[in-house]
Amino acid sequence: MKFIKSFLLISTCCLVNQTSTAQKLPAKKQVLQTITLANKYFMDKWPDPAKPIFVPSRNRTWPSHIWTRAVYYEGLMALYSVDKRKTYYDYAVDWGTKHQWNLRDGTKTRNGDNQACGQTYIDLYLIDKKPERIDSIKASIDKMMANDKIDDWHWVDAIQMAMPVFAKLGVMYKDTNYFNRMYQMYAFTKYKHGDNGLFNTAEGLWWRDKDFDPPYKEPNGEDCYWSRGNGWVVAALVRILNTIPKNETHRAEYLADYKAMMAALIPIQRKDGYWNASLHDSTNFGGKELTGTSLFVYGMAWGINNKILDKKTYLPIVTKAWNAMAKESVHANGFLGWVQGTGKEPKESQPVTYDREPDFEDFGLGCFLLAGSEVYKIK
Repeated sequence: MKFIKSFLLISTCCLVNQTSTAQKLPAKKQVLQTITLANKYFMDKWPDPAKPIFVPSRNRTWPSHIWTRAVYYEGLMALYSVDKRKTYYDYAVDWGTKHQWNLRDGTKTRNGDNQACGQTYIDLYLIDKKPERIDSIKASIDKMMANDKIDDWHWVDAIQMAMPVFAKLGVMYKDTNYFNRMYQMYAFTKYKHGDNGLFNTAEGLWWRDKDFDPPYKEPNGEDCYWSRGNGWVVAALVRILNTIPKNETHRAEYLADYKAMMAALIPIQRKDGYWNASLHDSTNFGGKELTGTSLFVYGMAWGINNKILDKKTYLPIVTKAWNAMAKESVHANGFLGWVQGTGKEPKESQPVTYDREPDFEDFGLGCFLLAGSEVYKIK
């Protein structure tokens, strides 16, 4: 079954059904209350943003500027953009300062996960232009650009972790070399990694890495499209399109990929509003899952707000997903349930449940804050 080929028929049926059972988004005040509550739970639990992250299930400790925490700060900065509380800004600055605005493994790293913190470092620099806030992240990217290697992003998560850094630097320094290099790396991942690249243009979705290229199949015989992996690409494209100039050479391709992904997600939304961890196989650890769903909501809400996506088509989908997460994932104290922990495919960190705390709780909140902050902007 090819979902894109049957998209028009399926999506039409979905829209008819959604129209007959239309939901409404909560008031802006309520959306803000929901994400504020979730964020407060985390900030109260982690008063020192530089405290190392110990994961009991792995009996291991990580520094708190790894990718999981970096994604949280992306979400916090999104929250700050709609609710300018000084405590949010100070919390983010304290995080950067205590890590000396550096990256895990230092400026020599080429690993996108290590560079993810640079997105928030740059955002904080743009608020208060202290050079130390961007010295390390710029040095890391410049070292990458000093040679011709372009195959670093061999898992789709890395596109979200690192690509927006190139875009931000290109705008800040008015240097199209950053734009050109990020496209070369994106294109290598899209067209060349694995057998024929990681993006299946026929279905509008991405394989997480070469391990899931065909002939790999899910139990039901479909290709394996991991929800959060595709969510990372959605977030990356949103953040790129929101940053680069309107006349940037490759903008049209990014926009086309974004729209293809948005269309592919319509017919596979669950009846309860979430998306399954395995997008084309509900039998392989199917169930509610917040992180992929949040990133898809983020992407769709952004498209609505920027008049790129048709509001009549996508608002019911966003509304259904947001209402489901707000009502069924957010505990009374702000803890988030139905969060799949770290990994690379549907079976990782299972079971995903309402009460289970994932190995890393920070990135799931970051995804949720990105979604909620964008939903808040919908008019």
